[in-house]
Amino acid sequence: MSRSVIFDPLIPMPLIWALALLATALVGFALWKGLRGWLLRGLAFTALALALLNPSLQEESRKPLSDIVLLLVDDSASQSLSDRKAQTDAAIARMTAEIAALPNTELRLIRFADGPDDAGTLAMTALAQAIAEEPRARIAGAILITDGQVHDLGLAPSLPAPLQVLLTGKKQDWDRRLIIQDAPAFAILGEEFKLKLKVEDKGAVPASAGASVALTIGVDSDAPMTFQIPVNEEMELPVRLPHAGMNVLQFSVAPAEGELTARNNTAVVQVNGVRDRLRVLLVSGEPHAGERVWRNLLKSDPSVDLVHFTILRPPEKQDGVPVEELSLIAFPTRELFVEKIKDFDLIIFDRYRMRGILPMEYIDNVVQYVKNGGTVLVAAGPEFGAVDSLWRSPLAEILPVEPTSQVIEEGYKPALTELGRRHPVTEGLETLFPKGWGRWFRLIDVNLLRGQVLMSGPQDKPLLVLDRVEQGRIAVLASDQAWLWGRGYEGGGPQLELLRRLAHWMLKEPELEEESLTATNKGEVLSITRRTVSEVALPDLTITGPDGTSQTLTLPQTGPGKYSADWKAPAYGLYRLQQGDLVRVVAVGTSAPKEFAETLATDTGLAPIVATMQGGIVPIEAGLPGIRSVREGRPAAGRGWIGITPRGAFVTEDLRVVPLVPGWLMLLLATGLAVAAWLSEGRFKRRAA
Repeated sequence: MSRSVIFDPLIPMPLIWALALLATALVGFALWKGLRGWLLRGLAFTALALALLNPSLQEESRKPLSDIVLLLVDDSASQSLSDRKAQTDAAIARMTAEIAALPNTELRLIRFADGPDDAGTLAMTALAQAIAEEPRARIAGAILITDGQVHDLGLAPSLPAPLQVLLTGKKQDWDRRLIIQDAPAFAILGEEFKLKLKVEDKGAVPASAGASVALTIGVDSDAPMTFQIPVNEEMELPVRLPHAGMNVLQFSVAPAEGELTARNNTAVVQVNGVRDRLRVLLVSGEPHAGERVWRNLLKSDPSVDLVHFTILRPPEKQDGVPVEELSLIAFPTRELFVEKIKDFDLIIFDRYRMRGILPMEYIDNVVQYVKNGGTVLVAAGPEFGAVDSLWRSPLAEILPVEPTSQVIEEGYKPALTELGRRHPVTEGLETLFPKGWGRWFRLIDVNLLRGQVLMSGPQDKPLLVLDRVEQGRIAVLASDQAWLWGRGYEGGGPQLELLRRLAHWMLKEPELEEESLTATNKGEVLSITRRTVSEVALPDLTITGPDGTSQTLTLPQTGPGKYSADWKAPAYGLYRLQQGDLVRVVAVGTSAPKEFAETLATDTGLAPIVATMQGGIVPIEAGLPGIRSVREGRPAAGRGWIGITPRGAFVTEDLRVVPLVPGWLMLLLATGLAVAAWLSEGRFKRRAA
């Protein structure tokens, strides 16, 4: 039962204060004038004020409520290291027993794990949610069991009671981790860039750990290389990307004896290799309608550096014009085909014939250029079957076709072969023009020697042939009529897309390889694509996770020569995909999750937050503390103990309000006092007279 006096004014309080000031002034004036009734008048005004204030006696019947203590347990991945789980279990048992021994106190046990999308330990978020679910007036304290690696310190809530931290971990813990400090997302092929990394030892590092460590570096699925580097020193590693597209660089150091975990001994960097400029040499043997199409196509791409020469005046031409009056530029054959041939990414011979301009040794340079990784495209015309054809030069060694000296001149629509429908260069081209392609009117008859026929002409004659020559690639287009598609004749055709894909295939872009296994990740989902031109059934895909476990996946066919599926990775890390001889490495998230980036127990981040909430941080290794009750505002932690603040919360079950003084009685009293003052002053005046 609780009793208290309350006031329920009959008029607004500002008006009561104004009347009180006026009454005080009147009583003061009466005193100054020496009137004998000033005291009675003051009492009359006081009785009137009490009547206006309307005092009442309030009686409450209260039921006390128990205090609530929040016990938050960090079940994140870093809490599984060493014997932290045993420490946590012991702390839970001790705190449960201590709270149970306190009168009128309840315990709320809240467990929280890693945050979504590798967000780390979200202890403050869990604390805020726990506070929101309980009445703030009953929360007497919060106890957090954690290793101190909290990743949402900026979201610390306002707690109406002390916050205590029981810290897991040991003083002798130490850990080694590999840090990639600076790595670009893109890099230019053929150019070297610097990648900064560091192997760092933290904690109580033993002398046996050594001052240097073996660093293993692997690129995609290639065999790794090992280098010896110092520990705790920043290193600059020169890197040159091996191919275009995504390059996965893997760095790792061997686990050391006694370190907390090896999960942070590995780092993965994904760098996309791009070409700065595509350098193309276009050599046209003679002016013709398709020459302008080739030039416009290549010049329309701002990333292409085009060097174009057209043979307008062959050496055997005798027209009597003096050489000094010619405005033609001499063909710099030696500069292009001897000194700078390695600088070109693609060489195109457009209806070129051997006229003595390029010596045979220069053509042999082109052959060696292809064998060493270069690319050549031959766009053939009627001259390809003539006596001065490129076939009559050293280039015949690498050409996948031989001419029959026949030229078929009739209308036909180019068609995709069965292989062409599956090959990435031509797959899906038919869908770009649903109404069909326009006709061509010339085909150079050739016999296939080797390679892949993707397009055919009349009588199923080879039209587009691709082939690999040692490290390089070569393609032959057995017609000079592709310009008809560019002009839109009879509806045109996919000339731009065909030539773009052809150029990218020759430049070894990964997405246009006929036998390829690619994987891209969107969050935790891997989009896996397998391309093949083979008609043999493919084996299942084997996926090996970062923990070494493997599982198989069957890829359904989604198009001609294309198999793809989406697969959700169960955890972050490096995954190895293998199907037959094809191997692909892809990283999902980071190689070392945020939980394992920093593994040593620490109170650095939590100390300022705990200090503002009058709490303390107690290492479990030093012994588990007891629990005491302390008054609000007092320090709530000491040697061997932590405190909670009892809140004294209650719920009102019954309420009675009884007026202390009836208003009519106070009014009657005020009137009597005023009359008494008047009578007293009148009697005094008569006596004085």
